[in-house]
Formats: sequence, C-alpha cells, structure tokens
Amino acid sequence: MTEPVLPEGVLTLKRRSDVPLAEQIYRSIRIAVQSGLLHSGSALPSTRRLAASLRVGRNTVNTAYDLLRAEGITRVKSGAAPRIASGIRLEGGPSPAGRGATLPRLSGRGELMAANIRGNGWAFRHGALQPGTPALDCFPYEEWARSLRRAARLERSPDLQYRNFSGLPALKKRLARYLASERGVRAEPEQILVTSSMQACLSLLSLALADPGDEAWLEEPGYLGARTAFHVAGLKVRPLPVDEEGADPGKLAQWEKPPRLIYVTPSHQYPLGIRMPLARRLALLDAAREAGAAILEDDYDSEFLFSGRPVAALQGLASEGQVIYLGTFSKSLMPGLRIAYCVVPQNLVASLEQFMRNMGCAANVQAQAALEHFMDCGAYQKHLKQIRRVYEARGIALVETLRACLGNRVDVKLPTGNVQVAILFREPIDDVTLAVAMQSRGFAVSPLSNCYLDRGAKPGLIIGFAGAQERQMVAGIDTLSNLLDSGNFCI
Repeated sequence: MTEPVLPEGVLTLKRRSDVPLAEQIYRSIRIAVQSGLLHSGSALPSTRRLAASLRVGRNTVNTAYDLLRAEGITRVKSGAAPRIASGIRLEGGPSPAGRGATLPRLSGRGELMAANIRGNGWAFRHGALQPGTPALDCFPYEEWARSLRRAARLERSPDLQYRNFSGLPALKKRLARYLASERGVRAEPEQILVTSSMQACLSLLSLALADPGDEAWLEEPGYLGARTAFHVAGLKVRPLPVDEEGADPGKLAQWEKPPRLIYVTPSHQYPLGIRMPLARRLALLDAAREAGAAILEDDYDSEFLFSGRPVAALQGLASEGQVIYLGTFSKSLMPGLRIAYCVVPQNLVASLEQFMRNMGCAANVQAQAALEHFMDCGAYQKHLKQIRRVYEARGIALVETLRACLGNRVDVKLPTGNVQVAILFREPIDDVTLAVAMQSRGFAVSPLSNCYLDRGAKPGLIIGFAGAQERQMVAGIDTLSNLLDSGNFCI
C-alpha cells in the first residue's frame, strides 16, 4: 500500500528557530487544516515515514501527532495511519457556504458609553499648554519613590487581596483629618470612598443615585467629565447658567421637573475659574433642598488658591446628606496616580461599597498606602506649598503674554488659583477649528464652546499653564496670534 504524502508546501522546518521542531510540525499541519489544504479524512504519513522525510527523530513526530490528537484535529485507529477528523473547523477557517461572519456590535448602552461627549476639537493628545495637567517638572519624585518603596515593603496585609474595596482604612482616616482641617468637610473615615479617578466617582454616583430619564443640572459652561457621566447614566442634562459669581441657583426654578443631581465646582468654577461667594452657596443649598436634589460638589483645584484661604466647602455648610463631596489627586500630584475619592452620606455607605465592587472601580492598594505615608510625613503639604508659588508665577506669565500679544482681541483675567485659564474672544471665532489647528502645531488647547450645552456658547480657548515653560507660552501665543491674523477662523 502506498504511504500517504503531505501536500507540497505544508511542512517547512526552520532548524534555527526558537520554536521546537515538534511544535513547528504541529502548527504547520494545523494551519493546513485551517486553510483547507488538508481535508476531513485526509491521511497523514506514518511517524516513521514523516521522520525520515524531515530528517528528524521519530519521537519529534510522535510529539507533534500527540498534540494534534489531543486537540481533536486527527483521529487514530489501531494499525492505520492517522487521519484528519471529520467535520473539523478551526478558528479563522472558511465559513460554511452561505453564512458570513457575524461581527459583534455595540448595544444601546454601549453606544451611550462610547460617545465622545467632549466633542470635536477637544485636546486628547498630550501637548504644550494642555489644560488640566500638573507640572511634571515640579513633582517630588524622590519623596514619592520613598513612599512607594515603603508601601511595597510593608504592605502585606489582606488588603492586597479582596478586602476594603472602597479604600484603605489608614488613607481614609488621613483624608478625613485633612478634609476637616483644610476644607471644613464633616466626614467619618468610613464615609470616604476611594476610587480610581474622578470620572469613576461621577459614574458611580450618576448610576447609583438617578434613573435613566431623570434630570441632572450642570454648570454652563461646565465640566465635560460630569456631562459624560450623566450621559452614560441616561440622564437628561440641563444647563445651570454661570455668571460672575458662579452657578446661579435662581435659574433652577425655570424647569418644571426637579433634578435628582446638581453638579457644581464652587471653589474654582470649571472652566472659568470663578469662586462662588458664601451667599450664593447658601442660596444653592436652599434651592437644592426645595428640589429634593443631591449636590455633587467637585472641589476643583481648591488646593491652588494663590492668596488667602479658600472658602469652606459646600459640604460643611449643608445638612446631613445633602452634598456629596468629590476630590482627586490628579492635579495636586499626577493623573497617573489614579486616586480620587468621594464623601457620601452614612445611609449610602454599605450600598455604594457594594456598587464599587460590582463596578470594579477600586484604586491600587499600594498607591493608596504610599499616599497615606506621603501625607503623614508632611511631603504632600510641602509639595502643595511649592507648586502654589510656581503655578501662580506661570499663570501670571501666561496672562501677561496673552495680553501683550493679543491685546483687546481676548478677554482674560489673572488666575486666583487653578492650573489653566479660559480666554474669551471678542470677535466671532470658530474656536473648535482653531483649537484643532493649535493642536496640529503641538499646543494641546481646548475649545471653550464645547463646555456649553445651549446654543449661546461663547467662543474661546482653555489654556493650561501649570506645566508650561516660558518658551512654550511664548511660542504657543505667537502661534495663536498668527492663526487669528490669517482670518481663516472668523465666523
């Protein structure tokens, strides 16, 4: 009887490859089945014949055939050559006649979650003058490295497993003391939930505290991360106008349906940098109480007040449970740390802790332990003191450069804190196209108009200064001036 022979081109061994010869034989035959070169019922050469033709040991072929048989690609009968099993179909092989591949698609919820709420022109790529980014050249790398090494060396508790999903108790205690002394926040340590980001906090609270179709009110212009979280939760987002004193609670009565959530940034309004005075804060609390709404207070950049002390947090002025306080270390340290937190009412602690476990939005345990030590040893306060001076100098330098180069073409105020400024154009400008043009030249500014919900959007740019060097400021504003002079962005 004639011995079966493999079709030409099925097997070519690479003797110097890191892949063992038996594995090469197995893969080659598998690929031949997958591509249709070897069909169901096709006989394979005997191990002796194939070993001789390939000039390899018989045990090598035996190993390859054992792999094929274990995977169900071949079947072996006693005294007969191995054959390709009938009805075999491998991944990537040809589909049955008349049946095309069905590709997965996003669900309705997936479409919501994947939508780009920030809009065209928002700076996603890193570049000079990017808003919201801290100064990496001021980061205390050595002090932080010591805290990290200490955490990696000493943190060996069950917290490294599935425990304290809402945050390390030591960090919660440290945060509770810090918030009480610095921000007037009233919180027991267990009320603090530590998450991986501000966006995780907002998503957690939006999904847990409101149902699809409920209304959420957002400052206008306002933070696009909050708008994204509300959108993903299926909420109807309504604009809460901002004037020279921040969000105006007097506008709340204009809507027939009361909101479930109200998002505000009273310490430094995002993106305009306005500080909400006490009278306006009390009026907001009254309006929210009447509406039966929960206030989400994002204490945005409260650490970066350049002079005096910041106004106490809204949460400390409110009745129990009316305000949920949110904070992050993304600006005071770095976004890559991936630690944020929220202070929630006692009655919601257990439910929201389970919600966090279900969502999987816990923060890294060793990073939390390192942060607790970093704050405990005084390195955090020392760092804040240093970067306040640096950020103030850079903010003033940016505004002076803007005024010198652009004059009356823009309206821009000296920052009282924050890590970016918003400039408003005094002429009709397509700020989205202008921002894209700046980004293509290496300056990651963002368009102000994207922060508006209504059609009355004001054109402008949001420009970061915290991490900007003087040469970057000068080059960036020169580029902006030249683009405006071209006349290509006028409406």
